[in-house]
Amino acid sequence: MSDGQTSATQSGIGGQEEILSALFAQLVMQQANMAMMLLGKVPHPETGQVVKDIDAARLFIDQLEMLEAKTKGNLTKEESALLKQSLMNLRLGFVEAVESPKSSGAPDKQELKRPPEQAASSTPPEEDEHRKKFTKKY
Repeated sequence: MSDGQTSATQSGIGGQEEILSALFAQLVMQQANMAMMLLGKVPHPETGQVVKDIDAARLFIDQLEMLEAKTKGNLTKEESALLKQSLMNLRLGFVEAVESPKSSGAPDKQELKRPPEQAASSTPPEEDEHRKKFTKKY
């Protein structure tokens, strides 16, 4: 009877380790995807706009580097490889984003595009300000 309980306990522990491994992989992928989006490599999933915020992307990369340092020696071979590969891709993307020439400091045309539903629902702050200045009062 104790053999049955021992094997059930071991499979429970193995199942828990698999769940934790999957959650770790999900965390790494989530951080990497956010960094890629902020580097301008992937469009925003909801708006379709390309966003470029180097400082915010650097924060996500730094967080993954911290995870790598703090979990060193405690990860499985697969987890370690996923983290290392993600960081390598992000670092390469970061260098490309920083070194890419910007046209006179103006935002990219893709950054200025709005989806039709967003453009119809709200007006830019400049237009609101313009309307406030030149309205007739009776």
